[in-house]
Formats: sequence, structure tokens, C-alpha cells
Amino acid sequence: MSAQSAVTDPASLAPAYVRAIAPYRAGRPISEVARAYGLDESKIVKLASNENPLGMPESARQAMLVAAADLGRYPDANGFELKEALSVRLGVPQDWLTLGNGSNDILELVAHAWLQPGLSAVYSQYSFQVYELATQETGARAIVTPAKNFGHDLPAMRAAIAPDTRVVFIANPNNPTGTFLPAGEIEAFLQSVPSNVVVVLDEAYNEYLEPSLWVDAVAWVKRFPNLVLSRTFSKAYGLAGLRVGYGVAQPALTDLMNRVRQPFNVNSMAQAAAVAALADRPFLERSRALNAEGVKLLQAAFEAMGLQYVPSYGNFVLVKVGDANAINEKLLKAGVIVRPVGNYGLPEWLRITVGLPEENRIFLDALRAALGRA
Repeated sequence: MSAQSAVTDPASLAPAYVRAIAPYRAGRPISEVARAYGLDESKIVKLASNENPLGMPESARQAMLVAAADLGRYPDANGFELKEALSVRLGVPQDWLTLGNGSNDILELVAHAWLQPGLSAVYSQYSFQVYELATQETGARAIVTPAKNFGHDLPAMRAAIAPDTRVVFIANPNNPTGTFLPAGEIEAFLQSVPSNVVVVLDEAYNEYLEPSLWVDAVAWVKRFPNLVLSRTFSKAYGLAGLRVGYGVAQPALTDLMNRVRQPFNVNSMAQAAAVAALADRPFLERSRALNAEGVKLLQAAFEAMGLQYVPSYGNFVLVKVGDANAINEKLLKAGVIVRPVGNYGLPEWLRITVGLPEENRIFLDALRAALGRA
């Protein structure tokens, strides 16, 4: 028998835990929906991916264009200028910072640095799907605790930590449910977690919180050597298409994360745009104000329609519509893209990103029609 004939399907040689992964399902792009339903792209409203409806700030656009003049060279692998800006803003040395290709990258860096077959990670039901994917791709065991009022039950998560647990993922605010954990609950949890367990506090939607709810999570990083704080420029800063995120942790942790980080994982234009966006306070305030108005509008409309929803602290609202797949199909035909969350175990719910006022109105009219309440 020749060596060639003895070879089996290469895909079957991959570890079973890799073959068992269900790929992440992103929100459908406008172009795809336009092709599928014969619609005019310019008239489609996309409220599916928690993007900033204001787009990117002009300051970031200009910085990106300047950086484009030097794209023949590799980006700064250490991201000095962006780290310097973050260092000043956050009050930590640069060696406390890890840059990522979006905050998704930070989550995966943690998983690859601390998880492997024979170890486990803890996360909550109805929490960001990447926690599950990052755990699976390392061959580690997932310990999923039941949600409490659609959010994290921190006492249950603490009780679920096993001798082989090395990572705990917490999202605050949480995606896709929009729930929020008060600072006191998180601090008590951090105090109770064994020092050999890395806690990831994912604050992708932190900038959308009302100022009265802000907490200095960086101060927790300074107190707890096992804490990694994860944030992104994809949401309130409007840079989703450029993919920039960062992690904050003490140097012993960032050193390990940078050992598994891909070189040049954040491109030159993304770094430049992030530096500019970080300094653009007026844009951030506009984003926060627009979002607060949009959340209020959507939740009031859902109440008027008698629909159950989860009060949101993010830039989206989770609403129960019954047969979510059928309602979603009607919305797509009407040129409105939202996010079904059946893959999160919520088959009767849709997640609606806050859009511009006119986009929110178009969605609500389409939803009323889809529900037969026009």
C-alpha cells in the first residue's frame, strides 16, 4: 500500500474538541441581505452587530488616512503610541497593557495562555459566545453556570470553580442580554477567587454606562494580580471595522499573553485611529447620549407592545417576540437586520442594536407589522 493511499481525511486528524466547535455566527452584512432578498442596500437598516450608528469619528478617519501613507512597512509590533495614550488615560505602565485584534483577541490570548486539555474555565449561561469558543479551541472543559435574571450569578460562579479551573470569564455589561453587575458584587467575587485562577472582566460596553455607574476597574487590576480587564474600540469608539482592543493586567500576566500573541496583530491604521478616537471625548459623549435615548425609546416601545425585554446597560436591547426565526425573516424581507439569539439558548428572543433615531423608527414599524400590530 502506498503512503498516499494510506492517508485518511486530514480533517479527521484534527483534535475532536476542534471538530466539535460550532463556528461563531456574526450578524449578516447588508450586502448579503440585499442579494438574498432583492433589496436596495441603501435602504437596509442593520441593527444586528452592536456597532456605533454614528460610524467612526472624523478624527480617527483622518489619523487612519495619514497612517495609510506608510502601509509598505509593518506596523509597530508593540503599539508604542497607542500604549502610551492608554497608559496616560488609565494610569498604568505600558507593560500592563496588551493590544488585541479587537477585545475578542484578548479573550483568546487568555485562553491560549492558561487553558489546555485537563483544565477548565467558568462562564455564565447567556454570556458572550467567544468564551465558549475560546475554551473549546484549547481543549479545556467548560463549566457553565445558570444565569440569574438573564445575567451572571457570581456566587454560583464562585461555587463552580473547580481544582482544575484556571480562567473565569465575566462580561459587564453582558452581551447578549445587556445585564449589569454592581461594583460591590464584582469586588466581593474578586476577593473570593483563588489566586491561581485568572479572572477576565470583559468591559466591551463600559463606555455606554451612565456616569453614576462607572467604576475604576483599573484600580481592581492594581489590587488583584489575577485580574485581566478587557476593553474594545469597536463599540462606543466606532472602530468595529478596524479591530482594536486591549487588555490591562499586571506584568506577569501581560508577559504570558504577549508570548502567545501574534506579531503585528493590530495594523498601523487601526493603531492610529484608536489613538485619535481615545482623545475624541466629544464623539464619545455624543455616542453615549444617542445610545441612552435609543435604549429608552426601544424599551418604551416594547412596553407599549406588551413585549418582555431585558433592561439594558449596553447599546442593544434583548426582546422576546415568540417565534424569533419567523419574525426575523419578516424583518429581513422588510430590509431590517437584527440578531436572533437562538444559538445562545434564547430561541424566542431577538437582540436589537440601537441605531440612529430614523433607523430605530423603521425597525419599530417593521416589528409592529411583523407581529401583526401595525
